Amino acid sequence: MPIYEYECKACGHRLEKLQKLSAAPLTDCPACEQAELGRLVSAAGFRLAGGGWYETDFKTGSKKNLAGGNESGKTAETSSKDGTAA
Repeated sequence: MPIYEYECKACGHRLEKLQKLSAAPLTDCPACEQAELGRLVSAAGFRLAGGGWYETDFKTGSKKNLAGGNESGKTAETSSKDGTAA
């Protein structure tokens, strides 16, 4: 079940409520008892862990390989004996 955030338009009171997806949104503010509660849009609080997710997720330090960023993850070109690039 998701946690929904609400804010009262009358008094500014904020609250979180664990509700089913099919549950009707709350309307009455517990602080001022007016029917002015509105559901807020907020960031989801979950983590995609395990193999197969985007390469930069949840990596730290030198393990993070950002596109266009750190060049340490790329292999350098090697030269042959005659000085030309391989």
